[in-house]
Amino acid sequence: MQQLCEAGADVTLIADGDTTGLPATTESTVYRIVQEALTNASRHAPGSPVLVEISIHNGRAEVCVDSAGPPGQGSGLGLLSMRERAQAVGGTCTAGPGGRGWLVRACLPAALDSS
Repeated sequence: MQQLCEAGADVTLIADGDTTGLPATTESTVYRIVQEALTNASRHAPGSPVLVEISIHNGRAEVCVDSAGPPGQGSGLGLLSMRERAQAVGGTCTAGPGGRGWLVRACLPAALDSS
């Protein structure tokens, strides 16, 4: 995200909850989903403001990346990758028109499975 901000992208990050206790796999998945969503936003809606929200509560990590730009056209491989990453750790990820333009939303486990 720092590289996008240094390049002049309008990105706001809001984090709520303790991210230090996330399992490594969930932490990596959050990072990769946000990275892909920001890459897509910069590619398809350059200059549009993007809001990244990460919330950790009740054993779940909620990730929302809301781009104010209009949805673009692409291969969809990045969207598929985000969904597969989320599913691999027991979560979900959706992306499509919503929010201020294009919304990526992921819900992932924020605690190790004790079963």
